[in-house]
Formats: sequence, C-alpha cells, structure tokens
Amino acid sequence: MKMADISQSQWQEQLANDVNAVIIDVRTKAEVNEGYIPNMIHLDIFNPGPFMEAAKKMDPSKSYYIYCRSGARSGQACAILNSLGFENTYNLVGGFMEWTGKKTK
Repeated sequence: MKMADISQSQWQEQLANDVNAVIIDVRTKAEVNEGYIPNMIHLDIFNPGPFMEAAKKMDPSKSYYIYCRSGARSGQACAILNSLGFENTYNLVGGFMEWTGKKTK
C-alpha cells in the first residue's frame, strides 16, 4: 500500500488499533506552537535537509500518520516517504485546521 488520504474518524480509529503508528507533524515551529496532536514527531517539511535526514533514519516498516495545517504539505510528505520505500503513510484530510480530536497547546 502507498499513501492514503484518511478522514479524522478513520485516523483516530486506525491510530487506536495500530501498534506501529508514528504521528508526524510537518508544519513550521510557529504553527506547532499554536497547538498539536499529542505524541507527534515534528519534522518541518519547509526544512528539506533536516526533513530528509530524519526520514532516512525512520523505520519503513512502521505506519506514518502525517498531518499539516490543511493536508497539502502532509500529502507531499507522504509522497516523499513513499519514494524512499515507506509502504504505509496516511495523510490527514483537512489537517490540523479541521482537527477535533485531542490537542496539546
């Protein structure tokens, strides 16, 4: 499987049942400071060098749940990870802007 666009309800349901889940926030530091989904790893996609360095060290057998503000950058991040051989990447449709689940401020 490659990237899948998933809704908030699918995201929350899958996350609850996925022992290999890793949450990645690809927004900027300023955006993260406004709030984020708990237990995420912050990898700013606008900093491509560090983003790629971190991506190459990640375990491709895990499932990556990726979000940004609206869903566009996280879609790009999923595509990048897929190109590096990652099989399971999930893009949160609507991103953090539409997120109604748990948040950390």
